[in-house]
Amino acid sequence: MSDILTDPKINLFLHALAAETGASKNTLTAYKSDLIIADSHIQASFKTNLSSANEGEITSCLTTWQKLGKSPKTISRRVSALKNMMKWLVSDGYRKDNPTTWLDSPKLPSSIPVSLSETEIISLLRAAEKLPSPDNLRMSVGMEILYGTGLRISELLQLRRGDIISGRGLIMVRGKGGRERLVPLTDIAGSKIKTWLEIRDDVGPDTRHEQLLALPNESEITRQKFSLLLKNITLIAQIDPVRVSPHKLRHSFASHMLNRGADLRSLQMMLGHADISTTQIYTKTRPERLHGLVSTNHPLAKRVK
Repeated sequence: MSDILTDPKINLFLHALAAETGASKNTLTAYKSDLIIADSHIQASFKTNLSSANEGEITSCLTTWQKLGKSPKTISRRVSALKNMMKWLVSDGYRKDNPTTWLDSPKLPSSIPVSLSETEIISLLRAAEKLPSPDNLRMSVGMEILYGTGLRISELLQLRRGDIISGRGLIMVRGKGGRERLVPLTDIAGSKIKTWLEIRDDVGPDTRHEQLLALPNESEITRQKFSLLLKNITLIAQIDPVRVSPHKLRHSFASHMLNRGADLRSLQMMLGHADISTTQIYTKTRPERLHGLVSTNHPLAKRVK
């Protein structure tokens, strides 16, 4: 397959996707990888490229991936990429028909977000303070924001000084698709941010990234560094590193907020979910909470026998 040339319309689609939806670098990289895989299979099997493929040729991709033992999640992600590209090809006049109209994604098993306990979160926050300077304060700030607001790690790493709305306890977050939202900031997180910036400015920040709140905005590197430091924190806290990740802090924020009485609509806004059905999955994490709500709040729950 070394002589196969990638369908040039893949890059045209990716440029359009970035311009129209503000898709992140990671999203674009994933789309490109999945589309090139499909394009390579179609070129090798049918001597045509992805943008010209018919329904049968597209379907053969799914059959091949299933035979190769690819997970339903992987196949579903690739189908999504194919559907989006074909929709764009039709809307921009590159083809008249959409061969993915009746293409079905494999059914995904219902996954329930796994969160840490409140006690474990406190242990991690305390452990962050035991890192060598300046990582101790920087990671304390990062973890306070992740757990205190439910931000995604990509959103945290893009935060700028100007996104902190002083005096109002709010931060402006740019989420998926370039959507902006205001998220409340805890007093502790606000205080730590102030201290971190004062110390960082005294040392003299890297002028290329002085507006960024925590780390240089080079996604793969910053994610790796954050994850490495987080692993060190879990070891200090004597928690299994496998159970801890930036996204687990986001899950923990959502689960703990619901457990303490937050309503789904408010939580949806804070998490930046476009659809409330995404937020509703957190109601499945603690079924005992529902029993507790009834036992505590239902007018007939405490009747004297």
